[in-house]
Amino acid sequence: MKTTFKTVRTSMLAAPLAVIAGMASAGGLSEPVEAPAPIPIAPAPVMTGSDWTGFYAGAQLGYGQLDADELTDDPEGLIFGGHAGYLYDFGQWVIGGELDIDGTDIEDEDVGVEVDTITRAKLRVGYDAGNWLPYVTGGIAQVRTSSDTDAFDTDDTGPFAGLGVEYRLSPSIRVGGEVLQHQFEDYDDTGVDIDATTATARVSFQF
Repeated sequence: MKTTFKTVRTSMLAAPLAVIAGMASAGGLSEPVEAPAPIPIAPAPVMTGSDWTGFYAGAQLGYGQLDADELTDDPEGLIFGGHAGYLYDFGQWVIGGELDIDGTDIEDEDVGVEVDTITRAKLRVGYDAGNWLPYVTGGIAQVRTSSDTDAFDTDDTGPFAGLGVEYRLSPSIRVGGEVLQHQFEDYDDTGVDIDATTATARVSFQF
């Protein structure tokens, strides 16, 4: 009877020990289960501006139209020229100055008046929108005219203002467009008030 009891007790102890030994050999106790590594998540892209600071120069090509009571049919024609300037990027706002000059083929054949050149001194204030730079501009313009008579062989100055935008194709190349409105009151004391509108496409190279 004692032998049978010992045998049963031994069997009862051996069974759980065998289970524990099996779990240990399978790595259940001696080797902890490793959790899968977290999948890295890329940070959301942050929009940053471009650095527009620097000297630049380029060329423009476009269209111009005059409006004056003394002129017929609001003469219009091609304008073409060059520009040079400097911009400073403050981070959000971009401020700078520019000089440009346009030659034109604008002519009023009935009156015999031609617009030879338009020269401008500009102030530019723009918003740094990355590769885009929308801006406002204004300043003083000088227009030079010639005519069949001596009446308009002269020049005069007046204010102008307008809007423009540039797009950066590369760190050194920009393209854009600009629309300007000019006013020349009592043009060179002739009693003639002249309004001029110009619209140009531009390409600039930054140094």
